[in-house]
Amino acid sequence: MKSFRDQFSTGYRDGNGDLSLRPAEVSITVAILSAGTFGGALISAPFGDWIGRRLSIIASIALFILGVIFQVTAHALPLLLAGRLIAGLGVGSVSVLVPLYQSEMAPKWIRGTLVCAYQFSITVGLLSASIINQLTYRIPSSAAYRIPFSLQLIWAVILCLGLLILPETPRYLIKRGDKRAAGLALSRLRRLDITHPALQEELAEIEANHEYELALGTASYKDVFTGSPHLGRRILTGCGLQMLQQLTGINFIMYYGTTFFEGAGVVNPFTISLVLNIINVVSTVPGLFVVETWGRRKLLIVGSIGMAISQLVIAAFSTATDDMSGLVAKILIVFLSFFVFFYAASWGPVTWVVTSEIYPLKVRAKSMSISTASNWLLNFGIAYGTPFLVQQGTGYASLGPKVFFLWGAFCILGAIFVYCMVYETSKISLEQIDEMYERVHLAWKSKGFEPSWSFQQLRDEGFAESGVPPPPPQELEPPRTGSTATDMSIQTIQTTEMHVEHSESDEDKAVRELGLSNVDFSY
Repeated sequence: MKSFRDQFSTGYRDGNGDLSLRPAEVSITVAILSAGTFGGALISAPFGDWIGRRLSIIASIALFILGVIFQVTAHALPLLLAGRLIAGLGVGSVSVLVPLYQSEMAPKWIRGTLVCAYQFSITVGLLSASIINQLTYRIPSSAAYRIPFSLQLIWAVILCLGLLILPETPRYLIKRGDKRAAGLALSRLRRLDITHPALQEELAEIEANHEYELALGTASYKDVFTGSPHLGRRILTGCGLQMLQQLTGINFIMYYGTTFFEGAGVVNPFTISLVLNIINVVSTVPGLFVVETWGRRKLLIVGSIGMAISQLVIAAFSTATDDMSGLVAKILIVFLSFFVFFYAASWGPVTWVVTSEIYPLKVRAKSMSISTASNWLLNFGIAYGTPFLVQQGTGYASLGPKVFFLWGAFCILGAIFVYCMVYETSKISLEQIDEMYERVHLAWKSKGFEPSWSFQQLRDEGFAESGVPPPPPQELEPPRTGSTATDMSIQTIQTTEMHVEHSESDEDKAVRELGLSNVDFSY
């Protein structure tokens, strides 16, 4: 936008003699948001475990609102950069806590679709921003950029108001030892009476799984990398997926699309950017439907192959000719559209689905914060480094469209990584994913996994109904760390709360266990 360049220029003039920002200033202005999101992702875990998922999201939104206010009122680059950094802290924290909240409160049969809706909402936001930019970029005053900045506040307030009426996640409340509140929250989320057998069974399984996890060890940051069962493999999977999502090249298009199209000789680059954002939104919808039927692995692999082909075709045509106008420009736009389609239907939403599912409850917030931080770290690197990769001149790599060779290679690497490392987590509960990592040692064999024992049965009866035995007894022995959470032996877990009078009904037992004996349910 001309008005933005005029306002925030420090005196630098472009080739046409117009006021503009230096490439280094453009890089830091774009990338400092990602630097903030990296920090926000890391601090989200301790706050999410301390005050809860829901309150942490509300606090993160407040931080984001403060950053937006700084950006709207900025008259010079330093205050603008400060605002983007503060807003980034809020965005990074929300990017961890929202998928975490969704995965912990959703039933297993729609969990993947619900977390995919998180990415769908992001694409709608990008499209809205593109439309607003299209409507305002010709305004000669500072309103051209202040209007897009200020409209961010609307969505932040809507999200905050929605969270005020939603409950905390039952799994977090079980983690805090508040079984009564967990039962009430689960009852609201499932729209079932608190004494309903299905709700009682789900709540008991969550509680038993958490006790089992605590019996295996502590929940420190060290355990994120070395804990059991196979937490090191899981954090490697999550971080690898998040980094490869950035290395597909999607943010090169989203951050620098208009600049790149303009340099490639495309007429009206803002319009092309708007079209790609429309494709981004529409293409996310198929992913919502097939993430459960196809599964996570297949969708990610197909998406990787489609993205790689699109990127390499663009790179090949761009390298074969120096003339980026006419037919070559059209080919560029067509295959960029194919690339955005494959990304939006696969890697865009499914990466968040997998990383919100694969970690056990005791380290879920910490693991998600680390894996999401790796996403934002690569996001910062790409946002800051891309101008130096593609621009011409001394001190620049001068790759231009040849940078698509790089993105295509990473898409191929992504397909290999998914095949070797990503377990199929569709159609099983978050608690059953722990069993899968116990029993299935190769990711490509996880598709045929069938849950065979429950943590509730293991806790209460010490055995599984199926012929598949639970983990060896020694894995259930608590480490001798002196921790209150792990001083309880398996024998204690098996016998706790088993002495109930035979005359008591199942419904009375459920009410008593939740500490609701004095509540009148007659209504």
